[in-house]
Amino acid sequence: MCVHAHPDDESSKGAATMARYVDEGAQVLVVSCTGGERGDVLNPALKGRPEIEDNIREIRRSEMAQAQRILGFEHHWLGYVDSGLPEGDPLPPLPEGCFALAPLEEATRSLVEVMRRFRPHVVTTYNENGGYPHPDHIRCHEISVAAFEAAGDPEAFVDAGEPWQPLKLYYDVTFSRERVEAFHNALVERGIESPYGEWLADWEERAATMRMPKVTTRVYCADHFDRRDAALLAHATQVDPQGWFFKVPLDVQREVFPWEQFELARSLVDTDIPEDDLFAGVREKARAT
Repeated sequence: MCVHAHPDDESSKGAATMARYVDEGAQVLVVSCTGGERGDVLNPALKGRPEIEDNIREIRRSEMAQAQRILGFEHHWLGYVDSGLPEGDPLPPLPEGCFALAPLEEATRSLVEVMRRFRPHVVTTYNENGGYPHPDHIRCHEISVAAFEAAGDPEAFVDAGEPWQPLKLYYDVTFSRERVEAFHNALVERGIESPYGEWLADWEERAATMRMPKVTTRVYCADHFDRRDAALLAHATQVDPQGWFFKVPLDVQREVFPWEQFELARSLVDTDIPEDDLFAGVREKARAT
């Protein structure tokens, strides 16, 4: 189970890993906590078009359905409303009724119900910083951690289905310093302008203000990078096809960094770090029983 804040997050974080496991026969469920209703149109070719911006909720649902077909996962809308990304100084208040203001216990119960019904062995989500400090990403982290702990507790949310305990909880690590450096150096060596130089220049400053993720697990998924990109491009309102995300050619990515990365946050099975499989320890437990 992969728990995300908005439609498109699933295609930019761990998508190639999902595609690999789907192809290997695993059941994969993506939970989208919100519908992305307050997301801006980020594709310059679509920005400013009333037929797009006035119907963003329906369009983002259609985009999600296309990404789902490309990657092959199951999907569930948790049903909350996008909080938007507040901007300004001081920051404006969050809109009433949005996901980030939903009571933690209520939102956790909603996710526990889905966990108990789907019965995942492995759950992925964001770390305490949300990957980036969007209020919906922070709330997504909070309910994912709380639901992981509560889903197997027979005394918690007794009306939310039969208890089921997931065995491992991971945080997505989309851009580690190692990955950014690998991409930056590969582009520079090939005479291609790199969008990552500024990231690296500011890395220490960011590291001083927040905890940097600890990579415990690398999943080889280079053969699925094309499906990842196709799924992300399916979210046409949310991504610029000429933007920085697509600056590193796929053949270069496969050569210099053929993995997606995760941080193991909680495990109820024995496993050796570093890992190369989200199901490490889970497969052994299944065989033993």
